[in-house]
Amino acid sequence: MKWFCVVLRRKIQCHVGAYSTLVLKKEEQVAYYRICGHRQLSDYKPKKIKDFYMLLKLQEGCSLDDVRNSYRDLAKKYHPDSGSLTADSATFVQIDEAYRVVLNDVAEKMKSNEKEEEEEDKCKSVAPQHRQYLSFEGIGFGTPSQREKQYMQFRVDRASEQVMEYRKQKMESQFATSNAMLAKNVKQSKKVKITQAIERLVEDLIQESMAKGDFDNLSGKGKPLQKISDCPHIDPMTHNLNRILIDNGYQPEWILIQKEIRETIEKLRKDLVASRNKLGDPMTPHKTKLWNEVCEQFIENIKELNKRINYFNLIVPILSRQMVHFNASKEIAHAQELCEVQMKKTRAEENTREIKHECGREFDFKTSFLKWINLILK
Repeated sequence: MKWFCVVLRRKIQCHVGAYSTLVLKKEEQVAYYRICGHRQLSDYKPKKIKDFYMLLKLQEGCSLDDVRNSYRDLAKKYHPDSGSLTADSATFVQIDEAYRVVLNDVAEKMKSNEKEEEEEDKCKSVAPQHRQYLSFEGIGFGTPSQREKQYMQFRVDRASEQVMEYRKQKMESQFATSNAMLAKNVKQSKKVKITQAIERLVEDLIQESMAKGDFDNLSGKGKPLQKISDCPHIDPMTHNLNRILIDNGYQPEWILIQKEIRETIEKLRKDLVASRNKLGDPMTPHKTKLWNEVCEQFIENIKELNKRINYFNLIVPILSRQMVHFNASKEIAHAQELCEVQMKKTRAEENTREIKHECGREFDFKTSFLKWINLILK
Protein backbone atom coordinates (compact mmCIF):
# COMPACT_ATOMS: atom_id res chain seq x y z
CA MET A 1 0.00 0.00 0.00
CA LYS A 2 1.33 3.41 -0.95
CA TRP A 3 0.33 6.95 -0.13
CA PHE A 4 0.39 9.30 -3.03
CA CYS A 5 0.28 13.11 -3.08
CA VAL A 6 -0.82 15.08 -6.13
CA VAL A 7 0.96 18.41 -6.65
CA LEU A 8 -1.32 21.09 -8.06
CA ARG A 9 0.53 23.90 -9.80
CA ARG A 10 -1.10 27.04 -11.05
CA LYS A 11 0.07 30.34 -12.33
CA ILE A 12 -0.45 31.87 -8.89
CA GLN A 13 2.21 32.32 -6.28
CA CYS A 14 1.83 30.25 -3.10
CA HIS A 15 3.83 29.00 -0.10
CA VAL A 16 4.69 25.31 -0.49
CA GLY A 17 6.08 23.22 2.37
CA ALA A 18 7.83 19.85 1.85
CA TYR A 19 7.59 17.08 4.46
CA SER A 20 8.68 13.41 4.53
CA THR A 21 6.50 10.42 5.30
CA LEU A 22 6.73 6.60 5.38
CA VAL A 23 5.33 4.31 2.69
CA LEU A 24 4.33 0.71 3.51
CA LYS A 25 6.40 -2.26 2.17
CA LYS A 26 9.25 0.09 1.31
CA GLU A 27 11.16 2.05 3.82
CA GLU A 28 11.62 5.10 1.67
CA GLN A 29 10.92 8.72 2.30
CA VAL A 30 8.58 10.36 -0.16
CA ALA A 31 8.26 14.11 -0.31
CA TYR A 32 4.88 15.76 -0.79
CA TYR A 33 3.82 19.38 -0.98
CA ARG A 34 1.28 21.32 0.97
CA ILE A 35 -0.38 24.56 0.01
CA CYS A 36 -0.11 26.89 2.98
CA GLY A 37 -0.48 30.39 1.65
CA HIS A 38 -0.42 32.66 -1.32
CA ARG A 39 3.34 33.12 -1.70
CA GLN A 40 6.16 30.66 -2.38
CA LEU A 41 8.76 30.25 0.33
CA SER A 42 12.44 30.28 -0.50
CA ASP A 43 15.52 29.33 1.49
CA TYR A 44 17.46 32.29 0.03
CA LYS A 45 17.05 35.46 2.07
CA PRO A 46 19.44 38.30 1.21
CA LYS A 47 20.67 40.27 4.15
CA LYS A 48 21.11 43.68 2.50
CA ILE A 49 18.97 45.78 0.15
CA LYS A 50 21.91 45.96 -2.28
CA ASP A 51 21.64 42.21 -2.85
CA PHE A 52 18.04 42.65 -3.95
CA TYR A 53 19.08 45.41 -6.39
CA MET A 54 21.89 43.22 -7.74
CA LEU A 55 19.51 40.30 -8.13
CA LEU A 56 17.23 42.51 -10.29
CA LYS A 57 20.28 43.93 -12.10
CA LEU A 58 19.47 47.46 -10.95
CA GLN A 59 21.19 50.26 -9.09
CA GLU A 60 19.95 52.30 -6.17
CA GLY A 61 18.09 55.42 -7.20
CA CYS A 62 16.27 53.83 -10.11
CA SER A 63 12.64 54.60 -10.90
CA LEU A 64 9.53 52.47 -10.55
CA ASP A 65 9.36 51.92 -14.30
CA ASP A 66 12.91 50.54 -14.31
CA VAL A 67 12.00 48.10 -11.53
CA ARG A 68 8.90 46.88 -13.34
CA ASN A 69 10.69 46.50 -16.66
CA SER A 70 13.56 44.55 -15.08
CA TYR A 71 11.14 42.24 -13.24
CA ARG A 72 9.18 41.63 -16.44
CA ASP A 73 12.31 40.69 -18.39
CA LEU A 74 13.58 38.34 -15.66
CA ALA A 75 10.14 36.72 -15.29
CA LYS A 76 10.14 35.91 -19.00
CA LYS A 77 13.45 34.10 -18.53
CA TYR A 78 12.98 32.25 -15.20
CA HIS A 79 9.22 31.75 -14.73
CA PRO A 80 8.40 28.01 -14.71
CA ASP A 81 5.49 28.44 -17.11
CA SER A 82 7.34 30.67 -19.59
CA GLY A 83 8.62 27.73 -21.61
CA SER A 84 12.12 29.16 -21.94
CA LEU A 85 15.31 27.13 -21.56
CA THR A 86 16.41 29.15 -18.50
CA ALA A 87 13.16 28.57 -16.55
CA ASP A 88 13.86 27.86 -12.84
CA SER A 89 11.30 28.03 -10.06
CA ALA A 90 13.82 28.66 -7.27
CA THR A 91 15.43 31.56 -9.09
CA PHE A 92 12.03 33.00 -9.91
CA VAL A 93 11.03 32.87 -6.21
CA GLN A 94 14.16 34.88 -5.34
CA ILE A 95 13.44 37.40 -8.14
CA ASP A 96 9.86 37.80 -6.94
CA GLU A 97 10.94 38.53 -3.36
CA ALA A 98 13.59 40.94 -4.56
CA TYR A 99 11.03 42.74 -6.76
CA ARG A 100 8.65 43.29 -3.86
CA VAL A 101 11.38 44.53 -1.52
CA VAL A 102 12.91 46.89 -4.12
CA LEU A 103 9.49 48.19 -5.12
CA ASN A 104 8.68 49.12 -1.52
CA ASP A 105 12.11 50.70 -1.07
CA VAL A 106 11.76 52.88 -4.19
CA ALA A 107 8.26 53.96 -3.19
CA GLU A 108 9.46 54.96 0.31
CA LYS A 109 12.37 56.94 -1.14
CA MET A 110 10.02 58.79 -3.47
CA LYS A 111 7.71 59.66 -0.59
CA SER A 112 10.63 60.93 1.52
CA ASN A 113 11.88 63.05 -1.39
CA GLU A 114 8.45 64.58 -1.83
CA LYS A 115 8.28 65.41 1.87
CA GLU A 116 11.71 67.05 1.76
CA GLU A 117 10.72 69.15 -1.25
CA GLU A 118 7.55 70.30 0.52
CA GLU A 119 9.57 71.28 3.57
CA GLU A 120 12.04 73.19 1.41
CA ASP A 121 9.19 75.04 -0.30
CA LYS A 122 7.74 76.00 3.07
CA CYS A 123 11.15 77.21 4.23
CA LYS A 124 11.60 79.24 1.06
CA SER A 125 8.26 80.94 1.41
CA VAL A 126 8.95 81.79 5.05
CA ALA A 127 12.55 82.91 4.47
CA PRO A 128 13.15 86.57 5.41
CA GLN A 129 13.57 89.13 2.64
CA HIS A 130 16.33 91.69 2.51
CA ARG A 131 14.73 95.06 1.99
CA GLN A 132 17.78 96.71 0.41
CA TYR A 133 17.53 94.31 -2.57
CA LEU A 134 13.86 95.04 -3.23
CA SER A 135 14.72 98.40 -4.88
CA PHE A 136 17.06 99.27 -7.81
CA GLU A 137 16.35 95.84 -9.33
CA GLY A 138 18.78 94.27 -6.84
CA ILE A 139 21.80 95.97 -8.47
CA GLY A 140 24.76 97.43 -6.62
CA PHE A 141 26.13 97.24 -3.12
CA GLY A 142 26.89 99.62 -0.28
CA THR A 143 24.72 102.39 1.07
CA PRO A 144 21.41 103.30 -0.57
CA SER A 145 22.92 106.43 -2.20
CA GLN A 146 25.83 104.39 -3.62
CA ARG A 147 23.43 101.74 -4.90
CA GLU A 148 21.29 104.45 -6.52
CA LYS A 149 24.30 105.83 -8.42
CA GLN A 150 25.28 102.33 -9.53
CA TYR A 151 21.71 101.68 -10.66
CA MET A 152 21.62 104.92 -12.69
CA GLN A 153 24.87 103.94 -14.40
CA PHE A 154 23.41 100.51 -15.13
CA ARG A 155 20.37 102.08 -16.75
CA VAL A 156 22.56 104.31 -18.91
CA ASP A 157 24.60 101.33 -20.06
CA ARG A 158 21.49 99.33 -20.77
CA ALA A 159 19.91 102.18 -22.78
CA SER A 160 23.08 102.59 -24.84
CA GLU A 161 23.13 98.86 -25.57
CA GLN A 162 19.49 98.98 -26.67
CA VAL A 163 20.21 101.95 -28.94
CA MET A 164 23.14 100.14 -30.50
CA GLU A 165 21.00 97.03 -31.04
CA TYR A 166 18.24 99.11 -32.64
CA ARG A 167 20.72 100.82 -34.98
CA LYS A 168 22.19 97.47 -35.89
CA GLN A 169 18.77 96.03 -36.76
CA LYS A 170 17.87 99.14 -38.75
CA MET A 171 21.11 98.97 -40.76
CA GLU A 172 20.54 95.28 -41.43
CA SER A 173 17.01 95.95 -42.67
CA GLN A 174 18.23 98.80 -44.88
CA PHE A 175 20.97 96.59 -46.27
CA ALA A 176 18.43 93.86 -47.00
CA THR A 177 16.05 96.28 -48.74
CA SER A 178 18.92 97.75 -50.75
CA ASN A 179 19.94 94.26 -51.86
CA ALA A 180 16.33 93.51 -52.83
CA MET A 181 16.08 96.77 -54.79
CA LEU A 182 19.40 96.04 -56.47
CA ALA A 183 18.22 92.58 -57.50
CA LYS A 184 14.94 94.07 -58.75
CA ASN A 185 16.81 96.73 -60.76
CA VAL A 186 19.05 94.05 -62.26
CA LYS A 187 16.02 91.99 -63.32
CA GLN A 188 14.30 95.07 -64.76
CA SER A 189 17.43 96.10 -66.67
CA LYS A 190 17.73 92.57 -68.10
CA LYS A 191 14.08 92.70 -69.15
CA VAL A 192 14.58 96.07 -70.82
CA LYS A 193 17.64 94.81 -72.64
CA ILE A 194 15.77 91.73 -73.89
CA THR A 195 12.82 93.88 -75.05
CA GLN A 196 15.11 96.27 -76.88
CA ALA A 197 16.93 93.37 -78.52
CA ILE A 198 13.63 91.87 -79.69
CA GLU A 199 12.49 95.25 -81.06
CA ARG A 200 15.74 95.68 -82.95
CA LEU A 201 15.43 92.15 -84.36
CA VAL A 202 11.85 92.79 -85.49
CA GLU A 203 12.82 96.11 -87.05
CA ASP A 204 15.69 94.46 -88.92
CA LEU A 205 13.37 91.73 -90.22
CA ILE A 206 10.84 94.35 -91.40
CA GLN A 207 13.52 96.33 -93.20
CA GLU A 208 14.87 93.17 -94.82
CA SER A 209 11.36 92.17 -96.00
CA MET A 210 10.76 95.65 -97.37
CA ALA A 211 14.03 95.48 -99.27
CA LYS A 212 13.02 92.12 -100.75
CA GLY A 213 9.64 93.50 -101.81
CA ASP A 214 7.47 91.25 -99.65
CA PHE A 215 5.08 94.14 -98.86
CA ASP A 216 4.60 95.34 -102.46
CA ASN A 217 1.47 93.24 -103.00
CA LEU A 218 -0.48 94.87 -100.14
CA SER A 219 -3.63 96.72 -101.16
CA GLY A 220 -2.93 99.74 -98.97
CA LYS A 221 0.69 100.27 -99.93
CA GLY A 222 1.76 103.90 -99.63
CA LYS A 223 -1.51 104.96 -98.00
CA PRO A 224 -2.03 106.06 -94.39
CA LEU A 225 -3.84 103.73 -92.02
CA GLN A 226 -7.53 104.44 -91.68
CA LYS A 227 -8.77 105.57 -88.29
CA ILE A 228 -11.52 103.00 -87.82
CA SER A 229 -12.49 103.58 -84.20
CA ASP A 230 -12.96 106.92 -82.44
CA CYS A 231 -13.19 105.38 -78.97
CA PRO A 232 -10.61 107.10 -76.67
CA HIS A 233 -10.25 103.99 -74.49
CA ILE A 234 -8.83 101.85 -77.34
CA ASP A 235 -5.16 102.01 -78.22
CA PRO A 236 -5.09 103.04 -81.91
CA MET A 237 -1.88 101.14 -82.62
CA THR A 238 -3.26 97.89 -81.18
CA HIS A 239 -6.58 98.40 -82.95
CA ASN A 240 -4.92 99.00 -86.32
CA LEU A 241 -2.65 95.98 -85.91
CA ASN A 242 -5.62 93.78 -85.12
CA ARG A 243 -7.49 95.17 -88.10
CA ILE A 244 -4.55 94.40 -90.40
CA LEU A 245 -4.43 90.82 -89.13
CA ILE A 246 -8.18 90.39 -89.60
CA ASP A 247 -8.14 91.81 -93.12
CA ASN A 248 -5.38 89.40 -94.12
CA GLY A 249 -7.07 86.31 -92.70
CA TYR A 250 -5.16 86.03 -89.42
CA GLN A 251 -8.18 85.46 -87.18
CA PRO A 252 -8.43 83.02 -84.27
CA GLU A 253 -10.17 79.78 -85.12
CA TRP A 254 -12.95 80.21 -82.56
CA ILE A 255 -13.91 83.59 -84.04
CA LEU A 256 -14.15 82.12 -87.53
CA ILE A 257 -16.26 79.20 -86.28
CA GLN A 258 -18.56 81.56 -84.37
CA LYS A 259 -19.06 83.62 -87.50
CA GLU A 260 -19.72 80.48 -89.52
CA ILE A 261 -22.34 79.24 -87.02
CA ARG A 262 -24.22 82.54 -87.04
CA GLU A 263 -24.26 82.75 -90.82
CA THR A 264 -25.39 79.12 -91.15
CA ILE A 265 -28.34 79.45 -88.75
CA GLU A 266 -29.51 82.64 -90.43
CA LYS A 267 -29.39 80.98 -93.86
CA LEU A 268 -31.29 77.91 -92.58
CA ARG A 269 -33.99 80.10 -91.01
CA LYS A 270 -34.45 82.13 -94.19
CA ASP A 271 -34.65 79.00 -96.36
CA LEU A 272 -37.20 77.43 -94.04
CA VAL A 273 -39.43 80.52 -94.08
CA ALA A 274 -39.09 80.82 -97.86
CA SER A 275 -40.08 77.16 -98.32
CA ARG A 276 -43.15 77.61 -96.16
CA ASN A 277 -44.20 80.77 -97.98
CA LYS A 278 -43.72 79.03 -101.30
CA LEU A 279 -46.14 76.27 -100.33
CA GLY A 280 -48.78 78.79 -99.27
CA ASP A 281 -52.29 78.08 -97.95
CA PRO A 282 -54.33 75.91 -97.82
CA MET A 283 -52.07 72.92 -97.11
CA THR A 284 -53.04 70.02 -99.35
CA PRO A 285 -51.75 66.47 -98.71
CA HIS A 286 -49.12 66.95 -101.40
CA LYS A 287 -47.98 70.25 -99.87
CA THR A 288 -47.93 68.65 -96.39
CA LYS A 289 -45.66 65.90 -97.70
CA LEU A 290 -43.30 68.45 -99.21
CA TRP A 291 -43.30 70.47 -95.97
CA ASN A 292 -42.42 67.35 -93.94
CA GLU A 293 -39.48 66.66 -96.23
CA VAL A 294 -38.27 70.22 -95.80
CA CYS A 295 -38.55 69.89 -91.99
CA GLU A 296 -36.59 66.60 -91.97
CA GLN A 297 -33.79 68.18 -93.97
CA PHE A 298 -33.82 71.17 -91.62
CA ILE A 299 -33.51 68.84 -88.57
CA GLU A 300 -30.47 67.11 -90.12
CA ASN A 301 -28.84 70.47 -90.78
CA ILE A 302 -29.48 71.54 -87.17
CA LYS A 303 -27.81 68.35 -85.87
CA GLU A 304 -24.69 69.08 -87.91
CA LEU A 305 -24.71 72.66 -86.67
CA ASN A 306 -24.96 71.50 -83.04
CA LYS A 307 -21.88 69.32 -83.55
CA ARG A 308 -20.08 72.39 -84.80
CA ILE A 309 -21.20 74.24 -81.66
CA ASN A 310 -19.71 71.46 -79.48
CA TYR A 311 -16.34 71.93 -81.14
CA PHE A 312 -16.63 75.69 -80.76
CA ASN A 313 -17.31 75.39 -77.01
CA LEU A 314 -14.17 73.29 -76.60
CA ILE A 315 -11.80 75.84 -78.17
CA VAL A 316 -13.37 79.14 -77.12
CA PRO A 317 -11.12 80.79 -74.47
CA ILE A 318 -13.90 82.74 -72.72
CA LEU A 319 -16.62 80.90 -70.83
CA SER A 320 -19.24 83.59 -71.46
CA ARG A 321 -18.71 83.19 -75.23
CA GLN A 322 -19.91 79.59 -75.31
CA MET A 323 -23.08 78.81 -77.27
CA VAL A 324 -26.09 76.58 -76.64
CA HIS A 325 -27.61 74.07 -79.05
CA PHE A 326 -30.41 75.04 -81.42
CA ASN A 327 -33.78 73.30 -81.04
CA ALA A 328 -35.14 72.21 -84.43
CA SER A 329 -38.80 71.94 -83.30
CA LYS A 330 -38.75 75.46 -81.85
CA GLU A 331 -37.13 76.82 -84.99
CA ILE A 332 -39.81 75.15 -87.19
CA ALA A 333 -42.63 76.50 -84.98
CA HIS A 334 -41.11 79.97 -85.10
CA ALA A 335 -40.84 79.78 -88.90
CA GLN A 336 -44.51 78.79 -89.17
CA GLU A 337 -45.51 81.73 -86.98
CA LEU A 338 -43.52 84.08 -89.17
CA CYS A 339 -45.18 82.64 -92.28
CA GLU A 340 -48.63 83.11 -90.77
CA VAL A 341 -47.82 86.70 -89.85
CA GLN A 342 -46.51 87.40 -93.35
CA MET A 343 -49.57 85.78 -94.94
CA LYS A 344 -51.87 87.91 -92.80
CA LYS A 345 -49.97 91.01 -93.86
CA THR A 346 -50.16 90.06 -97.51
CA ARG A 347 -53.89 89.39 -97.23
CA ALA A 348 -54.44 92.70 -95.49
CA GLU A 349 -52.46 94.46 -98.21
CA GLU A 350 -54.47 92.74 -100.93
CA ASN A 351 -57.72 93.74 -99.24
CA THR A 352 -56.63 97.34 -98.98
CA ARG A 353 -55.64 97.32 -102.64
CA GLU A 354 -59.01 95.94 -103.71
CA ILE A 355 -60.85 98.52 -101.63
CA LYS A 356 -58.77 101.30 -103.13
CA HIS A 357 -59.38 99.96 -106.61
CA GLU A 358 -63.15 99.82 -106.11
CA CYS A 359 -63.16 103.29 -104.64
CA GLY A 360 -61.17 104.53 -107.61
CA ARG A 361 -63.63 102.97 -110.08
CA GLU A 362 -66.60 104.59 -108.33
CA PHE A 363 -64.84 107.92 -108.33
CA ASP A 364 -64.12 107.64 -112.06
CA PHE A 365 -67.80 106.83 -112.77
CA LYS A 366 -68.95 109.89 -110.84
CA THR A 367 -66.53 112.21 -112.54
CA SER A 368 -67.48 110.92 -115.99
CA PHE A 369 -71.22 111.33 -115.17
CA LEU A 370 -70.70 114.90 -114.02
CA LYS A 371 -68.77 115.75 -117.15
CA TRP A 372 -71.57 114.31 -119.35
CA ILE A 373 -74.19 116.44 -117.53
CA ASN A 374 -72.09 119.54 -117.99
CA LEU A 375 -71.79 118.90 -121.69
CA ILE A 376 -75.58 118.50 -122.03
CA LEU A 377 -76.28 121.71 -120.18
CA LYS A 378 -73.99 123.64 -122.42
